[in-house]
Amino acid sequence: MVKRQELDKAEQTAQKIEELRQAVLQGGITAVTRGKLLTSISLMKDSLDALSREIDPVRMPDSFFDPTEPRLIGHFVALALIAQERQALKDLTKFYGAGVYAIYYTGDADLYAPISRTETPIYVGKADPNANAKTLIEQGTKLADRLNEHRKSIGKASTTLDIADFECRALAVQSGYQAAAESHLIRLFKPIWNNETRILFGIGKHGDSAETRANNKSPWDTLHPGRKWADANTEAKTAGEIRAEVAKHFAEATIFKRTEDVFAAFAAGIRRADQLGADPEDEVLSED
Repeated sequence: MVKRQELDKAEQTAQKIEELRQAVLQGGITAVTRGKLLTSISLMKDSLDALSREIDPVRMPDSFFDPTEPRLIGHFVALALIAQERQALKDLTKFYGAGVYAIYYTGDADLYAPISRTETPIYVGKADPNANAKTLIEQGTKLADRLNEHRKSIGKASTTLDIADFECRALAVQSGYQAAAESHLIRLFKPIWNNETRILFGIGKHGDSAETRANNKSPWDTLHPGRKWADANTEAKTAGEIRAEVAKHFAEATIFKRTEDVFAAFAAGIRRADQLGADPEDEVLSED
């Protein structure tokens, strides 16, 4: 019987792989070569996996749900946060737990008009638990403490901000899940006060030490002065430049007006995360 060309090629490929394995095991390789080799092997594995799927008469499902997948856990924790009732930031009381939170603006400042009274937070963050915490009490009051820090910062900026114009959501979570949830919230909402948005960051700063007094003033402290330790710092950008960047951001960003819009975006993100072979970098959500 004449051997099919495809089988002959497969045997030749298997032989070449074995020859490569022997060559690698017998000779020393540099770190640079090792890195390039690992990249090549990874690409070959992807190609072989794709070929296997193409010739298998039984197709793979479009999606596969793995509840232990860290990205999905981040989705669900973030979704649980959005399901919480909003409360006035000024009325926040002490409570146990670490986790994630979101702060919302409800005032009349023109700068924040696009997100005022919407479901798009002005800032999201996480509060990490005490080391080795297993219970809420062991986690400490990290979440409440972090929100209280923000409340104090906003309160000090009383010439431009009114603490009565801010609401928040908070969710205490099992230790270890807060980071993935925060990352997902930032990717989805692109909050204007978050460092990752690179525009109006700085509310999370705790003050400069004597060794770092030469640091530039954060954009947040430039537009919302009041924290004494930041007064002497040099402005990296003018207030006008920052306001222009904020306006451009809001003109281009997705603004979620209703909770229904947020839930729809979460559902779309979960579908993408479930897709086999999905790239984590493609998980950024929007409602374009």
